[in-house]
This record gives sequence, C-alpha cells and structure tokens, in this order.
Amino acid sequence: MERLEAGAFHHEELLREGTWIVAFVADWCPFCHRFLPQFSALESEKGFRIAAGDITPDDSPLWDDFRIDVVPTIVVFRNGAPVFREDGVLGVGLPSGSLEKARAAALGRTA
Repeated sequence: MERLEAGAFHHEELLREGTWIVAFVADWCPFCHRFLPQFSALESEKGFRIAAGDITPDDSPLWDDFRIDVVPTIVVFRNGAPVFREDGVLGVGLPSGSLEKARAAALGRTA
C-alpha cells in the first residue's frame, strides 16, 4: 500500500487522479495498527486505489488541513476532491461499518 506524506496533498485536496480511499494514520496509534490489515484487504478491489496518509509527525500540516482530531480517519477522494469522510472516535478508532461505507462511496454507491 502506498504511504502518502504531506507533499501528496494541497490543503484539503489529494494530488492524484482517479478515486482513492485514504486512511489517515499515525505510527503511534494502536487503533491504526488494528485497522490497517482490514484496510489493506481493499487493495485488490477494482474501481479505486487505497493509500495511508501518514500523519505521524505532530507537526504534519495534514492535521490542520483536514481538521483531523482522531486517527484513523478515512477520506474518499475523487479526482483530488474529498467526497466522503469518516472520522475516528477517541478511544474507539473508526466506528463499525466505516470501511464498508468508504468502499461504497468510492464505488459511487450507498452502504
């Protein structure tokens, strides 16, 4: 899975064409470590690509650009613009069903 750093984004846009599901994660986050294997399973899906948005450094501009308070957070981008977002919950990680909602959004469906 591709790991994206701040240079892959311009403010709240992804500098990539096509449809992408990006999981914003930090190396120090235990919820991210549990989530990433499930997220990685989407890599074989057709219709979108996946990447991890690395916001490990506390001074990463991505924290502010995307107003991220809790990791992991998932954002679906279509031609650079965000079209879906699911924020993590403090002490919980992502709510149940978040990955399926993101997948459905990436495929242009509702979960």
